[in-house]
Amino acid sequence: MRQFTLYLNRNAQRPIVILKQPLPLNAMLDTGSLFPVWVATEKELRGIGGEFAMSDVPFGGFGGTTKGDLYRIPLFCVGDLTFPNFPVIFSPHELPCQILLSATMFSRLVYEIDDKNHLLNFSVPEDESLVRPLNVRIENGRLQIFCTSE
Repeated sequence: MRQFTLYLNRNAQRPIVILKQPLPLNAMLDTGSLFPVWVATEKELRGIGGEFAMSDVPFGGFGGTTKGDLYRIPLFCVGDLTFPNFPVIFSPHELPCQILLSATMFSRLVYEIDDKNHLLNFSVPEDESLVRPLNVRIENGRLQIFCTSE
């Protein structure tokens, strides 16, 4: 089993990590979320390579059903995990982060929020890959997202 650890922001009340992308990002782990959501500005999203894919995509979140625009980031990393052609919903909200990381991104992995020591620990089983493609489909008018391991 491969393991790695990210550090949580000690000053935040929520599980927020700083990711090293082309620019550092504050990312909040949202274990109830199905979709990664970019909550900062569109300018920042485009600044890390985000490319527009589709408008007015309905998705569940933020206390109900809402719409956002689907973007793709050519390569997105969370520690040792890489997400090629990463789909993210753009839906600006005032949160202490730029992006919400969804539970579906870490499907079939073991992750632990160690709030006492301000750590986010990941274990990747041997039968799972560090490359984590996310596939998006619209079925019955609803956005679906699935993580496949290469």
